[in-house]
Amino acid sequence: MKKKVITTLLVVALGVASLTGCGSTKAETTSETKATAETTTETDTATAEVSANVTTETVTQDAVSESDSTARTLTEIKESGKIVIGVFSDKKPFGYVDENGAFQGYDVYLGNRLAKDLGVEVEYVPVEAASRVEYLVTAKVDIILANFTVTKERAEQVDFALPYMKVALGIVSPDNALITDASQLNGKTLIVSKGTTAETYFTENYPDVTLLKFDQYSEAYNALLDGRGQALSTDNTEVLAWAIENKGYSVGVESLGSLDTIAPAVQKGNKELLDYINAEITSLASEQFFHAAYKETLEPVYGDAADPENLVVEGGIVE
Repeated sequence: MKKKVITTLLVVALGVASLTGCGSTKAETTSETKATAETTTETDTATAEVSANVTTETVTQDAVSESDSTARTLTEIKESGKIVIGVFSDKKPFGYVDENGAFQGYDVYLGNRLAKDLGVEVEYVPVEAASRVEYLVTAKVDIILANFTVTKERAEQVDFALPYMKVALGIVSPDNALITDASQLNGKTLIVSKGTTAETYFTENYPDVTLLKFDQYSEAYNALLDGRGQALSTDNTEVLAWAIENKGYSVGVESLGSLDTIAPAVQKGNKELLDYINAEITSLASEQFFHAAYKETLEPVYGDAADPENLVVEGGIVE
């Protein structure tokens, strides 16, 4: 009798499982998706511990290649009454959120003007370094104004407008163990943000340096403060600003790699919007707009530590 009951229960259980399976394809897919997401998260965490052989941004570009969307034209943006711009939210003084929850910074200063002259409102969307290309390719934003360094590889994925800033790489480290040459980092750990030119540069030129990578700049700087790496590298304009506000740290390497430029970017082929931005940048030179932007957003941070003529680009002309 006991055996019969067990058999009956087993049949019922199998029947319920069968019915549940037929009616829960969506739930199973969700579970699989969740598992995949968890695996991805674990992989990202591991990436933050060990240097990868390829840059994070390249991986991101490949991942979004099958989900391309068409960007809005300038006409469509005007009709909607709003332009959507991707900026940093944790990269003071270029793009950050202040104590009142408002976006501020050098990049945001330009974004506000572009929207004003276009006669539309502006919506700022926070992005991370590694997601800038993706947000344009998938049309999540109309423009990227996130301290975006122009590179040949990125120009294959997006269209850059005229530049508005000059930049190189820099290295910041503790005063009591100051790094004054990149070669001193061989066999040591350097902190970088994913999808940045610093990640690419050190991956290609310093294979003996272990890269500790983070999605957000705030996480990267916290790692330096916690002593999880011997130094941090990103644009020299950024490490200089950070070192000024964090006693006990200095920029021992002020210029590394080539002199590059920062520029707005739009989705590849969005010529109408690109032409508008280029015309704006050219026109704004007559009022020395970017010098005014520097005075408003960067000078309060840099003080006498930086010369605006070494950073600012007017009218898209690099001198």
